[in-house]
Order: sequence, then C-alpha cells, then structure tokens
Amino acid sequence: MIELGNYNKLTVLRNTSVGLFLGDEDVDDLLLPTKYVPEDFEIGQEIEVFCYLDHEERPIATTLRPFVKRNSFAYLRVAEVNEIGAFVDWGLEKNLLVPYREQEGRLEAGSWAVVYCYLDEKSFRLAGSTRLNRHFSKEKPQLSVNEEVDLLAYRRSDLGWDVIVNDKYRGLIFHSDVFRNISVGDALKGYVKNVRPDNKIDIVLQPVGLKALEPAAEQIYRRLQEEGGYLGLSDASSPEDIRAVFPMSKKTFKKAIGTLYKARKIDLSGDGIRIVK
Repeated sequence: MIELGNYNKLTVLRNTSVGLFLGDEDVDDLLLPTKYVPEDFEIGQEIEVFCYLDHEERPIATTLRPFVKRNSFAYLRVAEVNEIGAFVDWGLEKNLLVPYREQEGRLEAGSWAVVYCYLDEKSFRLAGSTRLNRHFSKEKPQLSVNEEVDLLAYRRSDLGWDVIVNDKYRGLIFHSDVFRNISVGDALKGYVKNVRPDNKIDIVLQPVGLKALEPAAEQIYRRLQEEGGYLGLSDASSPEDIRAVFPMSKKTFKKAIGTLYKARKIDLSGDGIRIVK
C-alpha cells in the first residue's frame, strides 16, 4: 500500500505523454509527471518516489526529496499565510499547510519554525504542526548512556536548550553543558547523559566520562600542532578562556591535558602547555 508523506518503492507500469504510471499490488495508476521521470528507466523497473497530494488533492509521485517526511521534524521557512493557516516550504511544488489550530504561536510569512509533518486522520491530508509536544514519542527511549544521537534544537529555555532526539524524543541540554553557540533549527550530534523516569532525555554535546578524554586530548594536541607547539592555556586558566578556544568544560580540559602529559606528549608550565620535542 502506498504511504502518503513517505518514500515508496513502486513499479513502472507504463509510459505516457504526461509521465510514468506507477503501482504496486494495491495501486496501478499513480502518476510520476514527466519532469520527474529519470533519464534511464524500463517498464517493470522498481523506483523510489515520494508520494503526496497535488493541488487537486490527488495522490502523486515525485523524485524530489522534501525537507521533511511524515512523522518527522524539520526546520522550515514559512512561505505564505492566509485565512486557513500558514504554508511552509518543504521542498515540493505544493507547500505544506500548518493550520492555525496546530500553531504554538502565530507564524508569519518569511519566518522559520521547527515543524512536525503528520497525516490528518479526518481529512487524510498531510499537514504540519508547531505544537511539538503533541508529537514526541510516548515510548520509553531505548537509549544508553554515552550513545551518540542526532539532535534538532527547537527552543531555548531557562534550563537550557530543548532538542529533538533521533527525530522522535524530547531532550534537554542544560546551559552548563553548552560550550558552543546554538540556534533554533541547528542540527547537532550529541550524547545521552541520562534517561529520566518521565522519558525525557538529558543530552551533552561531548561524550561523558572516560570516553570524552581521547577525542578531547586529540583535539588539544591537534590545536597545539597548528599553533606551532604552544598554547597559553593551563589547568589554572579560567573556564571562559578555555571555552574561547575549545568547546569543552574546564574539567574535561584538565583531564585531557593530564592524559597528554602522562603519554609524554606535552609539558606543563605555569603559563601554558608545550609539545614535547
């Protein structure tokens, strides 16, 4: 069965003047318009297409790859606002409607917002929502501490940055764990620090514990090489001075230079660190 708002592998059934007609065991007349037809194709060949509703609310296929698919989140530009809602550009000819009832705050043309794409069960149409809390998974996250995850930043709060984890869960990066500039819509890599009983996830931007030492030490040593073998930072430097050079806490920095010192890669002095020659 064809899934609207997602990628489908369909068989080329026939070639016509308006495009290819595709199908599977349930459907035999889904049009792939001529402008999206691949240069090389054969009748009976299976191709992957994205399926949605056209301007006349008919199912149609495209080889374009939209910025968001069904049951996922993306940072999208508002192209137009009218009496029924806002329309966001999701990379297809027909913009995606975000009805007023699905807007956390009123969207304006030209603005950007993190949007969830879903299938409206009443109208059987694809739509968007900025009421993100409605759409996070209620399942217990099957994630382990230090597991690397994909993040999408969607809001800054008094506690830190709210992020979407693996396109599914709600997560939080506390301000104390932020060592780089973050903006709404940023796609980041992060690591699981803790999964709470309410299924919310604490996230950090670098591995925790021993796993953090090797990449941090490598980053410091590489910077030393770039700077000619010397850096004016030490274990006495302020957290702000360290953060201005490296995206890490002072605690991580001290452990990392300790690792380099034990490996006889650097010398420590009161004014900085030097590569051992």
